[in-house]
Amino acid sequence: MSPLAKLLEAALFASSRPVPMDELRTLDADATGEDVERELAALRAHYDDPEAGHAFELVEQGGGWQLLTRAEYTEAIERAQLAQRPQRLSAASLETLAIIAYRQPIGRAEIEEIRGVSVGGVLKALLERGLIDITGRSEGLGRPLLYGTTPSFLEQFALRHLEELPRADELAVALRANPTAL
Repeated sequence: MSPLAKLLEAALFASSRPVPMDELRTLDADATGEDVERELAALRAHYDDPEAGHAFELVEQGGGWQLLTRAEYTEAIERAQLAQRPQRLSAASLETLAIIAYRQPIGRAEIEEIRGVSVGGVLKALLERGLIDITGRSEGLGRPLLYGTTPSFLEQFALRHLEELPRADELAVALRANPTAL
């Protein structure tokens, strides 16, 4: 393993969040972006080697790279209470979050129009959890706040970028196939 790969591995191991590529590039002033990408690919192959049997995997998500425990060990780790799972989102929070994810930037009035109920408390909870953030102000009357998702949203839902969200037609097919998913 190269010194750069070891440095990347140490940084990813120490971080509790996905580390963006631009931050990884700053670890070694002599390394180029291509060097970092090559070593990340080598690290990913190292952790994915079935003969080595690593309990970790290198995953690109939430706008960066992160070392994670493999899914098959999650239940045992949670049972031993070694890791805390994020608190579940309510149906209202999930619905509001989906509207924001698909329509961002979007204002509170538009969300309330789509949902048909007040969303002040839900927006506050999503802001506190770091899943959404204020992205600016609308040019409309009163210049209302606009909301969008955050890198924490991408991380929690294991997405690399918003383009990985299912398309609306895919969602409709999935919900028709499994009506209890709601």
